Amino acid sequence: MSSTPANWMGHEQIAVLIYPSFTALDMVGPHYMFTSLMGATVHVVAKTTAPVTSDAGLTIVPTKSFEDCPQDLDVICVPGGSDGTLAAMQDEETMRFLADRGSRAKYVTSVCTGSLLLGAAGLLEGYKATSHWATRDLLPIFGAIPTEGRVVRDRNRITGGGVTAGIDFGLSMVGDLRDRSYAEAVQLLAEYAPAPPYNSGSPASASTETRTMIEDMFVDFLKNARATGEGVRRR
Repeated sequence: MSSTPANWMGHEQIAVLIYPSFTALDMVGPHYMFTSLMGATVHVVAKTTAPVTSDAGLTIVPTKSFEDCPQDLDVICVPGGSDGTLAAMQDEETMRFLADRGSRAKYVTSVCTGSLLLGAAGLLEGYKATSHWATRDLLPIFGAIPTEGRVVRDRNRITGGGVTAGIDFGLSMVGDLRDRSYAEAVQLLAEYAPAPPYNSGSPASASTETRTMIEDMFVDFLKNARATGEGVRRR
């Protein structure tokens, strides 16, 4: 753009944390939006720079290790997952990294069950937050206030709902870090105009049969997640 407004250029340091068996779309949606910020540097961070495989088999190569990641971040973003997220909650090195960077970041953010990791790192105490709808009620384990919404804001804590909500979250962050006109340009570039072929994308719109099927799939995970969360909290 030849007439780019001066305020559209920034210098943000943004870190997106990944870990084994994270959910790829939780990370990729926000990553697309963050990398649309002119002048920003987006780091994909993991324990080491060895390739990390998502829960669906997509492999991502981190650009920074925990050791190399900048100390002071404008944004730290944590995607969710299922069993991989529970394992990350119990990994002391991952929790130390997240607690350290999150304690200084200007924005502490997550998508889907990534909010459970923020909570486990002690970063959601007294904050409103959301998660995937099936796991939102676990947030009080960490002192968070479960709140329904695609994107939930409480001071500098910004959390997105399940999976695709990461796109909404990321776009809203673009607006925060630049301005509305910039965000609208990014939205147009991405041709982001959701028109899903089915109306079953939330518990409120899904049929009882569909919701019950998904809830039944989560029974064991929720038991494990609650036990893991309570164990982490006690420590």
